[in-house]
Amino acid sequence: MAAPKIQELKELTRIERIGAHSHIRGLGLDDSLEARAVSQGMVGQIEARKAAGVILSMIKEGRIAGRAILMAGHPGTGKTAIAMGMAKALGEDTPFTMMAASEIFSLEMSKTEALTQSLRRSIGVRIKEEAELIEGEVVEIEIERSVTSGAKAGKLILKTTEMETVYDLGAKMIEQLQREKVVSGDVITIDRASSKISKLGRSFARASDYDAMGSQTRFVQCPEGELEKRKEVVHTVTLHEMDVINSRAQGFLALFAGDTGEIKDEVREQIDQKVAEWREEGKAEIIPGVLFIDEVHMLDIECFSFLNRALESDTAPIVIMATNRGIAQIRGTKFRSPHGVPLDLIDRSLIIMTRPYTAEEIMNILKIRCEEEDVEMTEDALDLLTTIGSETSLRYAIQLITTASLVAQKRKASEVDVQDIRRVYSLFIDIKRSTQFLKEYQEEYMFSEIN
Repeated sequence: MAAPKIQELKELTRIERIGAHSHIRGLGLDDSLEARAVSQGMVGQIEARKAAGVILSMIKEGRIAGRAILMAGHPGTGKTAIAMGMAKALGEDTPFTMMAASEIFSLEMSKTEALTQSLRRSIGVRIKEEAELIEGEVVEIEIERSVTSGAKAGKLILKTTEMETVYDLGAKMIEQLQREKVVSGDVITIDRASSKISKLGRSFARASDYDAMGSQTRFVQCPEGELEKRKEVVHTVTLHEMDVINSRAQGFLALFAGDTGEIKDEVREQIDQKVAEWREEGKAEIIPGVLFIDEVHMLDIECFSFLNRALESDTAPIVIMATNRGIAQIRGTKFRSPHGVPLDLIDRSLIIMTRPYTAEEIMNILKIRCEEEDVEMTEDALDLLTTIGSETSLRYAIQLITTASLVAQKRKASEVDVQDIRRVYSLFIDIKRSTQFLKEYQEEYMFSEIN
C-alpha cells in the first residue's frame, strides 16, 4: 500500500522593499517654518528646507502657480529627498508628479506630449456636487424568495433618532446588502442616484449585542434628523485623468489599461472650457499641484522652450527642477550655461542650493537608514562608516549598510561590527578607488584615452 503524500505547507511572509527615500516623512519644519536639525527623516540642509517650506506654504494657500524652482547642488546632497518631503507634507489632495527628465525620450509619444501629460497630471480639479442620501440605522431586514420564480423581494426598516421608515427592496439592493454583509444595528448610507450602499459602522446602542467584537469594528452614533438628506460630495481628479476618460472609448477604464497614448488638443480644449464653466458656476476649483523633474539637464532645447511657454498658462503647476551639473552644455545646442539649463528659464526660476553634508549629519543619516533597514550596528562600526561616507560619498556608505548586515549574519552576529564594514569595503570599491585602478591599468582596457 502506497504511503499517502503529505502536502508541504510553507509559511508565506510579506516582503517589504525599502527604497532610497522610504525614511522621509516630511520636511521636518516647525510651525514657524524653522527647520529642525533632525526631524521626519530629514537631516541638515537647513536653508534649503526652510526655502522649500516657504514654497510649500504658498502652494497650500493657493498663492503660487506657474512658477519654476531650481534645486541645484552636489550629487547626494538631498535634492530628491527635499522633493519627497514636500510631497509628503502636501498630503493626498494636492497632485504631486515625479519624473526623471530622460522619461520624455520615448518612441510612443512626442517629447512635448509627454511633458504636457506630466504637467496636466500635476493640476487637480476639486469638483463639488450635491447628492441625495438615505442615512440611518438598520432596524430589521426581511428577505423573501418566491417559491415559483425564485425571485427575491424584501423590506428594509431604517431609523434615525427622530423617525423610522420602511423601504421596499429589489433584487439588486438585496444583493448589495448581502455583499456588504449588512445586519440589523449597522449604520448605512444609500446614494439615491447610484443606489450604492456604504456601511459607516455599527451603532453604539448595539455595542452590547455580541461578546466577541473584532478590533476593526467601528462604532458610530445613530444619525439624527431626517432619513433623507442632501450632502455635498467632493471629488478630486487631475486634468490628465479627465483627458484620458474623455479621449478613450472605454472611458475611465482607460486609466487602468496603461496605454494612454497621445491625446488630441481638441479634447484638452473642451475639458479646459468645461472646467472654466464649472469654476464660474462655483462647482469646481483648480488645485495647482507640483511637477518635480529630476536630472533636468537631460532635457533638450525644445523641451526647455516648451516649459517656458507652459509656465505662462493659467493652469500651470509649480515646476520643481533638480540638477547636479555645473557649467554644462545645453542639450540640442553648442552653448554652455549654468546647470545645463537655458538662461531664460533660470531667470524665471527661484534657485535653492543644497550643500555637502558634514560628518555629524552623515552619521545622523546613517543612523536613520540603519533603523529603516532594521540593522543593528555598533558605535565603532558607525564611526568607521561615517568616515567612509565623508571620504567617498554618502550614497556609497548607505549601500554598505545592508551588505555589512549580510556579512554579520554569515558569522552569526547580532550586530554589525568594524570587521564587517572592513570586509564589505574591500569587496565593493567606491568611485575614487575605481578611478585609481583604471589609471593604473588603463592600457589593458579597450578604448583607453588617458595619456
